Amino acid sequence: MAKIIALGAYFYQAVIAFGLLIIVAHWLAPADYASYSLFVSICQFAAIAAFEWVRFACTRFYPGPDADSEAAERRTILVEATVCAALCLAAASIAVFFGVPPVVALVGGLVSIAQGGSDLHLTMLRFRQDFRAFSVLQGSRATILAVGTLAGALASPTFLSTVTGLLAGYAAYGLLASVLSRNPAARPTVALETARFRKHLVYGSVSAGAATAAMFAPLALKTLLTSVLGARGAAGALLALDLLQRPFVLIVSALQAIQYPEIVAAHDRTDNRADLARTLGQYYALLASFALMMAAGIFAVLLPVTWVVISPDLQQGFLATAPAIILISLARTLTQIMLPTPLHLKQRLALILLLAVIDCLLLNLGALAALVVAGPIDTALATGGAIGAVLATAFGLRLMAVLPFDLPWPPVLLAAAGLATAGFAFALAGETSYLAIGAGILGGGVLCLLALNQLRLMMRAPKLAAP
Repeated sequence: MAKIIALGAYFYQAVIAFGLLIIVAHWLAPADYASYSLFVSICQFAAIAAFEWVRFACTRFYPGPDADSEAAERRTILVEATVCAALCLAAASIAVFFGVPPVVALVGGLVSIAQGGSDLHLTMLRFRQDFRAFSVLQGSRATILAVGTLAGALASPTFLSTVTGLLAGYAAYGLLASVLSRNPAARPTVALETARFRKHLVYGSVSAGAATAAMFAPLALKTLLTSVLGARGAAGALLALDLLQRPFVLIVSALQAIQYPEIVAAHDRTDNRADLARTLGQYYALLASFALMMAAGIFAVLLPVTWVVISPDLQQGFLATAPAIILISLARTLTQIMLPTPLHLKQRLALILLLAVIDCLLLNLGALAALVVAGPIDTALATGGAIGAVLATAFGLRLMAVLPFDLPWPPVLLAAAGLATAGFAFALAGETSYLAIGAGILGGGVLCLLALNQLRLMMRAPKLAAP
């Protein structure tokens, strides 16, 4: 139940963030909203640049197999986070020399520290498997930040007042987190180890580099589409890339965030390889099945949603490229989130980075190859990118052999059948076939429900006793 509540906290945060953007965009003048949007983006980038390597190290090494390792890891992470905070303040100070007002630079630096630090703290709660505290704080953070931002905008609908309200929200959240997370018995009592810091730095930097390569891949594809087709010709495909990737990332990332701490603990704390293989197999089945079901759901409702939501000027390009972009999103979600799991567990740093680079290269080389063969056609470029993404996934599947796993096939096969059914119905639907659309929704939905039932039975199956 605690994991389900934690999963709901992710969705709650996404809904609050979406609603906040809409309200702030209505309340602020266009120039102030542009400044606010740029400010938030820069603060997010600064938080990621400064703190992401520590967060990645936390996902692999914290809390460790016992209480002593937990104290040592926590002490190291605290020192690393302090260094990252100092870097944020240094960057804010440097920004003043480039024309940024000192007050804006200071608020930006503090917001970056608060975002990076709170993300790191929530990550520690997840990997300590304290999902109740995580859920409360995750939901509270989204609510408090929204209230603070809106209060600032309401007090004075200007850029500076709005971001000051955001900072006040982070301060209030910090007080709440310090109260709810206080545990005097858990104060670190171990010395700082240089070797542990080096381990964090190497693993965290490589993992963050792989994440950066993964973020660069769709950006490069967007640049290619725009340069070849022009801004107007590429608009439909770009909209498909913006919209259709989000559901995969939201669902699969949330599931991974909730389940992965258990995988790390199973790998580090048990010598029972059969139990680990079973746990890994269930984890892979969960992620793969939900990714396939998400693709099936998008195919099933793609046409009616497009008619209602997408601008008529963009519908043709959107629908022409959507099937390939759904395939790209499915393949890359698995390549980025599921397939590197054994590499992270075994700390195969070179292979982690190699998989991310190959994913980025093959996606864009596939689109370039399609450009050479078929010319500047949006469908061809998207299809070439999809072929490249699938080839990268095939390479990642071979790397999964680093650790043996027992995959429960029924939910995966049923979800794949649901995707095939919905995709086939979409292909037959053309422009106006409501019968084919209904068949895709009904047939794909039934198969996906059967897959969900298999996942339910899988998760309720009794686990082997830990050694």
